[in-house]
Amino acid sequence: MISKNRVVITGLGAVTPIGIGKEKFWEALKAGTNGVGRITHFDPTGYTAQIAGEIPDFDPAQFIDKKELKRMDRYTHFALAAAKLAVEDAQLKDIDSERTGVFVGAGIGGMNTLHNQYEKLFSKGPSRISPFFIPMMIGNMAAGNIAIAFKLQGPCECIMTACASGTNCIGNAFKAIQYGEVDVMLAGGSEAAISPAGVAGFASMKALCTDHNDDPAHASRPFDKNRNGFIMGEGAGIVVLERLDKALARGAHIYAEVVGYGRNDDAYHITTPAPGGITQATCMKLAIDDAGLKPEEIDYINAHGTSTQFNDRSETEAIKNLFGEHAYKLAVSSTKSMTGHMFGAAGGVEAIATILSIENDIVHPTINYETPDEGLDLNYVPNEAQARTVNVAISNSFGFGGHNACLAFKKFVD
Repeated sequence: MISKNRVVITGLGAVTPIGIGKEKFWEALKAGTNGVGRITHFDPTGYTAQIAGEIPDFDPAQFIDKKELKRMDRYTHFALAAAKLAVEDAQLKDIDSERTGVFVGAGIGGMNTLHNQYEKLFSKGPSRISPFFIPMMIGNMAAGNIAIAFKLQGPCECIMTACASGTNCIGNAFKAIQYGEVDVMLAGGSEAAISPAGVAGFASMKALCTDHNDDPAHASRPFDKNRNGFIMGEGAGIVVLERLDKALARGAHIYAEVVGYGRNDDAYHITTPAPGGITQATCMKLAIDDAGLKPEEIDYINAHGTSTQFNDRSETEAIKNLFGEHAYKLAVSSTKSMTGHMFGAAGGVEAIATILSIENDIVHPTINYETPDEGLDLNYVPNEAQARTVNVAISNSFGFGGHNACLAFKKFVD
């Protein structure tokens, strides 16, 4: 039998619409802070969806040399900032370059760069396209730039599984350490898709909320009967995963232990989850089985919770299918109620929310929950945080293409 390394979380880096850095992010989560407002990145007049979860106070120059800024898309700015916050938080020093890697994903990548360069192409001709167009746009450059910034020569990959990207990256990083390939990983996701084409495209799919343009504070309402679409968000969430013995040897602060990872696919539809949440339930069970736990040992689920009719119902059904009566003893809450849907970054940011819930024994609320929906009758932690013991928690991510991913975290006990 293969001996597996134990893997722990020692650093957290969050760049979100409700706060930059783990402290501001966590305080905002507990308070139920709304991060959704009218779009300012461009004039949304004429768009059916005019609101999003933007990060208004982000200054990339605080994290990146000004010369390099112009050679990177906004999603890479977010990723580098989150990575630097995570490394600083972990107090990583004397990094073994060959035994440290980066798995950072994106659901889309450099959407703003793509939009801007196409505008130049069509208005001024091909000679005006930037030589940095391709390196700025492609989805792997967040991971590549993090590796360059920290001189990390271990495995460096970008997983693009839509909304499951960040979760898959953390899960695969967990396995890389567990099986001895590396000792330390920076993992998570980043996204900056709030652009004219991004908003128009998702709106055309009828995926976005369009009836709260004048009331953005109440637009994202996961599990509420009157939900009618998700809100676009942006940002990055990156964590430092470390082999337990290495973390203990250097006296690192340990937030939680990573104990399980599950992944599968609905194989049903490009955007709509399979009815009944059967494969989503299987995905959660894979993570719980991988952790060597039983469903009744789970205390909290950080839900995918998008505020769409299909997702919220199928996820609730999946939880009921797997947990049975224990489903009604769980706390289930949606970070997206505050941040909007951060696509490839969602899994990383929500993993951080889950880890902080374990460390603090507090579950953040699902805000804007006002009207219960038939069949959606779990404890969604409506509107106010709940203090409760959280020994084990899972974080769900379900993406377009049927991609399902789930991580299991446990309170660390030596």
